[in-house]
Amino acid sequence: MITFFISLLILLAAYFIYGRYVEKIFGIDAARTTPAITKNDGVDYVPLPTWRIFMIQFLNIAGLGPIFGAILGALYGPSAFLWIVFGSIFAGAVHDYFSGMLSLRHGGASIPEVVGQYLGGGFRQFMRVFSVVLLLLVGVVFILGPAKILTGLTGEFMSIGSFGTFDLWLVIIFAYYLVATILPIDKIIGRIYPVFGAVLLIMALGAGQWRTHSRVERSDIDEPARQLGHAFSLSDAVHHDRLRSSLRLPLHAVTDDGALPHQ
Repeated sequence: MITFFISLLILLAAYFIYGRYVEKIFGIDAARTTPAITKNDGVDYVPLPTWRIFMIQFLNIAGLGPIFGAILGALYGPSAFLWIVFGSIFAGAVHDYFSGMLSLRHGGASIPEVVGQYLGGGFRQFMRVFSVVLLLLVGVVFILGPAKILTGLTGEFMSIGSFGTFDLWLVIIFAYYLVATILPIDKIIGRIYPVFGAVLLIMALGAGQWRTHSRVERSDIDEPARQLGHAFSLSDAVHHDRLRSSLRLPLHAVTDDGALPHQ
């Protein structure tokens, strides 16, 4: 728990210290009018209040990735703290900030268009193809992942022939993606997402409060982590030896079921 709070303090310090340095390097202009105002069309460009944008971005960043990340952290141990904390500070946060600010500075253009403006049409086409392939892979994961989670929570409550609960959740999630893409942003994301973000924030604060004032044995944490790991087939998808040899993580030995060995 001490390591967890130290990590939070490092992230907060990096936000105020390194974040200010990154802003200085980029050269932000608070008086610059954003595309949400200059191109306001009620669909892709919609001005929103700061608190609403914060809740939307909080929900987006705390999506499926941190769920898998927490599971991997439980499976592979303390090295996840280093990977998440310093990776977020020097890689993830800077990448997201620069990508968003570059887009704002170029009238809300996507990354392929920005790349093409400076590197030519060939690189623009390459980035378009690369982005489509990458988004397709991400979309598949963001459909399969939540479907597996919801199936594990609800059980096999519906089965018609070969069409089971997992297939039902796949259809529901995919249909939601289509609706969220077709409808104007303020009709679904701008109104619903802030509520989900607030709920997630309250849940995080409640879980942190419970964890701080309770004594939880390591076995109580390891067993749910192993169950979640097996539910996602992490032991099959990411073999420990392959992970160590390719990513050089974790920096310590792990047992076959993903648990840390007892010293």
